[in-house]
Amino acid sequence: MIIVMTKDSSTDQLRLVEKRILDHGLKPQTFRGQERCVVGVLGTIPPDLKDEMELLPGVIEVIRVTKPYKLASREFHPENSVVMVGNVMVGGPEPVVMAGPCSVEDEEQMVSTARAVKAAGAQILRGGAYKPRSSPYSFRGMGLDGLKLLQTAKQETGMPIITEVMTPADVDIVAQYSDVLQIGARNMQNYNLLDAVGELDKPVMVKRGLAASYEEWLLAAEYVMAGGNTKVMLCERGIRAFEQYTRFTMDVAAIPVIKRLSHLPIIADPSHSTGKWYLVTPVALAAIAAGAHGLLIEVHPNPDIAKCDGPQSLTFANFSNLMHQVHAVTAAIAS
Repeated sequence: MIIVMTKDSSTDQLRLVEKRILDHGLKPQTFRGQERCVVGVLGTIPPDLKDEMELLPGVIEVIRVTKPYKLASREFHPENSVVMVGNVMVGGPEPVVMAGPCSVEDEEQMVSTARAVKAAGAQILRGGAYKPRSSPYSFRGMGLDGLKLLQTAKQETGMPIITEVMTPADVDIVAQYSDVLQIGARNMQNYNLLDAVGELDKPVMVKRGLAASYEEWLLAAEYVMAGGNTKVMLCERGIRAFEQYTRFTMDVAAIPVIKRLSHLPIIADPSHSTGKWYLVTPVALAAIAAGAHGLLIEVHPNPDIAKCDGPQSLTFANFSNLMHQVHAVTAAIAS
């Protein structure tokens, strides 16, 4: 249920609405947009609450939300949400590019990549310190040492950092070193982890699971938001299908669908979805044309010797070419 306040409603009227919600053992979440203020009601709604809330001063309308994901839905929040990552606006009119290696390997690799992607136009630096791998024998990241190298690259370039967190126990340490915490596809339904990042006042990116429906994906975001953290963005990274030529199948249709269902920014990850470097650019451009708010791109100084996901990583030169084409497609859409 959402309660829509009048445009000129007072602070006292808003507090009364919130108090009545709390009196029923429910949880209020208030969002102030440019045009209106709305209060979301979380919990099991008693049948007579709607009538009660409509009588309160300052309330213009009470609407029952039909979607199982309340806070993430357009019904609750009609305006597009923008997530600020430092000075970078995710969800605004310009697509944001997050780029860097799949895994942090050493200082030279990390710093050189950070400098290269920034020079080409990327705004956020990506890099994995903790890596979920299908095989226990694959390189699984440098852990805390990797986080420290990401910080070194940030100090060199000024770029904010996005990196993956895998367990609730690691949330605090990853939050100390990163600007965005990424929930990977394999952890999309790790509800304890979603609860843990929901307690932070820091941006979170929720990747779509390997076989997750749109509703399941949005409910994962709902877990984070229900914990009080509204700084959430989504990432389409491809789903499992029958075709084995590509690593996954990029669901480009997910981008406009999610933008219709939810107010949250949506990012596309063409690197993980395709698994092949020469497919990254065309799929990235398709995602931008479909309305993605940004891209997550893997870049490595020498993909042939990368410890993780070399076949899908772009060289510095290929990444620079991608950025030129992203700008061209963005300009064409805007014209």
